[in-house]
Amino acid sequence: MSEFMTTSEVAELLRVPAETVRCWRHVGKGPRSFKIGGWRVLYAREDVEEFIVEERQASGRP
Repeated sequence: MSEFMTTSEVAELLRVPAETVRCWRHVGKGPRSFKIGGWRVLYAREDVEEFIVEERQASGRP
């Protein structure tokens, strides 16, 4: 089973403000997220790591 992360934890890992992660979610950018209980937003760590790899590739970095 995957480890799950909160918006704040994702922001800390990516070194961006939590508000940036929230904005990405609202515009369909950033790591895939889902809601638990209709309000709590979580991210699977593997999805966050996949997002990092995709962003590195898009920037032309190995």
